[in-house]
Amino acid sequence: MNNKIRVYELAKKLNRSNKELMAVLEQLGIQIKTHMSSITNEEAQMVESLLAEAEKAKKKPSPASGKAAADGKPAPQAKAEEAKKAAPQEKPATPRADVNGAGEAPQKGRRVEVHAGDTIKSAAQAMGVSSADAVKALMDSGMMLSAMTAVNDAALAVFSKKFGVQFEVLPAVKKAEAVFHEKKAGKGAKKHGAADAAARKPGVLTARPPIVTVMGHVDHGKTTLLDSIRHSNVTAQEAGGITQHIGAYVVTHEGRPIVFLDTPGHEAFTAMRARGASVTDIVILVIGADDGVMPQTKEAINHIKAAQVPLVVAINKVDKPTANPDRVRQQLTEQEVFLEGWGGEVGAVEVSAKTGKGIPELLERVLLEAEMQELKGDAGASPEGVVIEAELDKGKGPVATVIVQKGTLQLGDIVLFGTAWGKIRALFDWAGKPTRKVGPSMPAEILGLDEVPQPGETFTVVESEREARTMMAEARARERDEGATTARRTSLDDLYSQLKEGELPQLNLVVKCDVQGSLEALCASLEKLATNEVGVSIIHRGVGRIAESDVMLASTSNAVIVGFNVRPDANAKRAAEVDGVEIRTYSVIYDAIDDVKAAMSGLLKPVLREESLGEVEIRETFKVPKAGKIAGCHVMQGLIRRTARVRLVRDGVVLWDGRIATLRHFKDEAREVKAGMDCGVALEGYQDFLVGDLLEVYDVVEEKRTL
Repeated sequence: MNNKIRVYELAKKLNRSNKELMAVLEQLGIQIKTHMSSITNEEAQMVESLLAEAEKAKKKPSPASGKAAADGKPAPQAKAEEAKKAAPQEKPATPRADVNGAGEAPQKGRRVEVHAGDTIKSAAQAMGVSSADAVKALMDSGMMLSAMTAVNDAALAVFSKKFGVQFEVLPAVKKAEAVFHEKKAGKGAKKHGAADAAARKPGVLTARPPIVTVMGHVDHGKTTLLDSIRHSNVTAQEAGGITQHIGAYVVTHEGRPIVFLDTPGHEAFTAMRARGASVTDIVILVIGADDGVMPQTKEAINHIKAAQVPLVVAINKVDKPTANPDRVRQQLTEQEVFLEGWGGEVGAVEVSAKTGKGIPELLERVLLEAEMQELKGDAGASPEGVVIEAELDKGKGPVATVIVQKGTLQLGDIVLFGTAWGKIRALFDWAGKPTRKVGPSMPAEILGLDEVPQPGETFTVVESEREARTMMAEARARERDEGATTARRTSLDDLYSQLKEGELPQLNLVVKCDVQGSLEALCASLEKLATNEVGVSIIHRGVGRIAESDVMLASTSNAVIVGFNVRPDANAKRAAEVDGVEIRTYSVIYDAIDDVKAAMSGLLKPVLREESLGEVEIRETFKVPKAGKIAGCHVMQGLIRRTARVRLVRDGVVLWDGRIATLRHFKDEAREVKAGMDCGVALEGYQDFLVGDLLEVYDVVEEKRTL
């Protein structure tokens, strides 16, 4: 019989937050690590009893409180008397310094200053007591408030009675940082208008949606799982049934939004998965219950550990007959990922993306992890974020999909990336609907950039176009200098080795893709194919359709054009036919990589292999006028062929190696003579053979090599 219960389960049962319940456990002296920790049923009953008593005391009327209700005025003193009666009889707690830098222990009758809007934690620091002691004092009086809750008159009355201090409530003050950001927002009022500028009031932290990245091995059901969550069908739209872009989607569970990033599982998209882990709050690691932990699963685990983000494991495909969830748990233990019930506290949910089994439990677990992180965002701060995808659209121009990490991105903002800038002339939410602003954690699509930014680049908002142009010019100048230095260094470093090895065969490529993320992944995969015998040179890479200029470049460079999810326009097709430039287009990255590998294999020098044909014994020698010396031979095994090579061997020593001048069977010219037959043989440029010598007949065969 199970006599334990997890903290989060008890919190759900009692309709309390995990933080609130963990504070109660701390006051009771019950040691726990996280909300995933387990406590005994006896300890759970203690918590329930304490909370029940507190609720009872809170609801119990008192004469003072009744009078206050009649007057319609707050009665802090009455609440304090009520709290005194409800509180358990115990010795007054000895105030102690707060762990976060509270001052000395309070002195009886000391005057303490607090500001309107200060938190209970701030009030505790002003009194010189710990936040835990302050919260406990409120709990004893029937007030279930957390340390980050704004203090009120009733709470101050409790503190006055408990700790013997007198409060002086001062007007709210603005912190220096808030004042700085407010001034900055005020400058922007000219650009955005009074309403938009007023919306940017930094310093106020509000709850934001969690950003969840879905990771895992290819074909383990990541996108299908997300389809089930979103009740859509994305997988069918992906070529080859695999995800080849990072997609950002928003779903709502129990009234709370969750932002999902779907990352590709193919090995070519390692960099894209790494970007996903860098912007996420929580990772869902999808593992097929039939396949278990695979190479890309291990790679995803490494990204997760490096990013230090919370992890929830979704054991998918549990509906299949070959499913073995326990084997997955065991394999994760070998990767030092310890699940609940297996020596750790990482949550794992068994799901079926196909049937929808376990999906609600998975989302609930994600929200639980988000709750424990207390994710907050400053909607009024200067906007910042990161690019998760970018492309060059024929009708829209450069388009960037971003995640807003801080502040509120608005229509008309001037955004600055590492390699691009622009004034936002169109702003779309995750569903493709036009919008005027996008808040923290939310994905957005922006138009108005001067060029396509690189995925993974961060963006900021600047005050003027002049400032943006100046900063961008400096950045691009640095990039050119670094690029030139790198190119010179590489050329000099490789010069000697290339001279030593001879001219290195090289496949020149022009690579065009639909989006920047795919371009990055494809080029990285193609460059990995290079060996010390054949190289790959991507002379140009870009986003958008295959244009005539690409064909002209390929023609002058003797290159092949590789297009991924793009097509050539009419002018490009016509120019390719005239110049004889090959254009290869693909919709699945596997095919592009395989074809380039095959083309590179054709540039490899073939392997020469000797193939034995037969053995011939010289039994007589003749001198023929005008023909010279002829060997009368008997084919002992195999055959002798006119076009073959022969090796003359005497007493086990090779004396000569060359070709046959003539081969006759009796008086007729022969192409080949088989075993058991006689023949006459004349050797090219050699006549010093004797009776008893052996002729080893062989061919040299060329074998094509592959990478």
